[in-house]
Amino acid sequence: MASTLFAYLDSVKARDPAARSRWEVLLYPGVLALGMHRIAHWLYGGRLYFLARFVNHLARLLTAIDIHPGAVIGRNFFIDHGFTVIGETAEIEDDVTIYQSVTLGGTNPSTGVGGKRHPTLRHGVVVGSGAQVLGPIDVGAGARIGANAVVTRDVDPETTVVGIPARLVDVATVHYSPGFVPYGTPCGENCDPALTRIVELEEQLAALNTEVAVLRDQRLPPRKAKIA
Repeated sequence: MASTLFAYLDSVKARDPAARSRWEVLLYPGVLALGMHRIAHWLYGGRLYFLARFVNHLARLLTAIDIHPGAVIGRNFFIDHGFTVIGETAEIEDDVTIYQSVTLGGTNPSTGVGGKRHPTLRHGVVVGSGAQVLGPIDVGAGARIGANAVVTRDVDPETTVVGIPARLVDVATVHYSPGFVPYGTPCGENCDPALTRIVELEEQLAALNTEVAVLRDQRLPPRKAKIA
C-alpha cells in the first residue's frame, strides 16, 4: 500500500514543477479530495448514500473540489488546485490531469431517465483550467483540452482542442515543449483556430482588393497627354 501511495505522489510531483517533496504533495487539495472520494465511492457502492454524500460535502468544504461519490476514477488522477466539479456518471481512466475550475458536467435527458450523463476521460487526458466538458462524450486517450474550452462532442485520441465550441488544433504547427502539455494548451499565436481563420480571411481580402484595383485600372479611359 505504501508503494502505491509513493508511486501516486511521484506521479503528481512529475506533473507539478512547484512540488519539492512527496510530503508537500500530500497537502495538495486535489490529493486530499481524491483520497476522500475513494472513501465516498466505497460507501456509495455499498448503497450508504447518506454517508457517501457526507464525506463528499466534507471534502468539498476542505478542498473546494466537488466529486460526486458515484464517479469512477482510475489511478494517478491529479487535480491541480481546486474549484472543480465532477458529476455522478463521469468516468476517468489512469494518469489524467485536470486543472482548476473545470466542470465534467452532465446533461438532463428529456425522457427523465438517468443513465450515462457525464463525460468519459481516457488514459492520459489533460484538461486545462476553466474548461467545461459536458455530456456523455468520450475524450480519447492522450487528448488535450485547452483552457476555457467548451467541449460537447467526442475528442479523438492524441489531439488538442481549444475554443468555444472546442475545435481541433494542428499542434504540429505550434511551437511547444514536447511531452506533457501544461494546462492542455499549446503555446503559440496560431493555436486558436478562430485566429487562423481570421488570418485566412485577411489574406483573401487583400487578394480581392488587388484584383479590384487591376479591374478598375483596366476600365478607366487612357489619360490624354497634355499639349504644351
